[in-house]
Amino acid sequence: MSILEKLREVTTVVADSGDITAISAYHPQDATTNPSLILKAAAQPLYRPLIAQAIAWATEQGGTQTTRLINASDKLAVSIGLELLRLVPGKVSTEVDARLSFDRGLCVAKARKLIRLYEEGGMDRSRVLIKLAATWQGIKAAEELEREGIHCNLTLLFSFAQARACAEAGVWLISPFVGRIYDWYRQHNLLSDETIAKDPGVQSVRQIYDYYKKHRYPTVIMGASFRKVEQIIALAGCDRLTIAPGLLEELSQRHGDLPRALTPPSEAENVPSPLTESEFYWLHNQDPMAVDKLAEGIRLFARDQEKLESLIMEQLRQVEKSNVLA
Repeated sequence: MSILEKLREVTTVVADSGDITAISAYHPQDATTNPSLILKAAAQPLYRPLIAQAIAWATEQGGTQTTRLINASDKLAVSIGLELLRLVPGKVSTEVDARLSFDRGLCVAKARKLIRLYEEGGMDRSRVLIKLAATWQGIKAAEELEREGIHCNLTLLFSFAQARACAEAGVWLISPFVGRIYDWYRQHNLLSDETIAKDPGVQSVRQIYDYYKKHRYPTVIMGASFRKVEQIIALAGCDRLTIAPGLLEELSQRHGDLPRALTPPSEAENVPSPLTESEFYWLHNQDPMAVDKLAEGIRLFARDQEKLESLIMEQLRQVEKSNVLA
């Protein structure tokens, strides 16, 4: 039995990919996407029909060129999600535009629109997670959406303050970014000990896991953004782990023992009073890594969203030109 098969016995394995071929190969329970993954997928010939369909649908909706571009981008994200949902038995995460991360109202509006598109595509909202950046505004948007039965995946999570606020808001799932935390500490020469037990990304997830289970928060913890299989193995027993295809392949080729690393404590503790907005910002601000990586993550996702929109805009203009000539 491979390490991947043993991992599945204690943790729900999720594919961190929008690649239909990879997901077909590894049979994960869930799949998660983001603008970077969708941009990469959109470059593949397999996805060209989905882009064409999204542009055709957006053209039918009418409106300004900017409106059609936004509609085509949203439709493409949902169309890829629908394709992935045909391959996985569980849920698919679709991300809200990172440029909306500091606007609670627009996050809520975009989430509702994405869910409506999924439902128009014949998919129940229970199989979709809306991904939002774990800013204070994103967390509060998720709190509102959860009350409407729209489940959320809070991403770009680097600080304990973010994790605590998410649990207190009742969000369905969080995605702490193991690899990006590790990257920051390496970049700043702060890793005096390279053993996996001292890996700051692994330690972050373990701290969150212990805190959530000790206080009996139902929010699901899904470790994400791994750099090496040792980080994954060190978190065996976590609720979920979202893993890139290359690391899934490596896990499937490895054999040996896989001890469970995370186990819920038997005794519960009283839940503390929820963080206020000012307390959240103060605690988050105490962690320079988290401040840097949250801001960087939003910028990078926004950049890839803009690249995706440029690709769609080029084809949208070609369609408009063809319509004029016709």
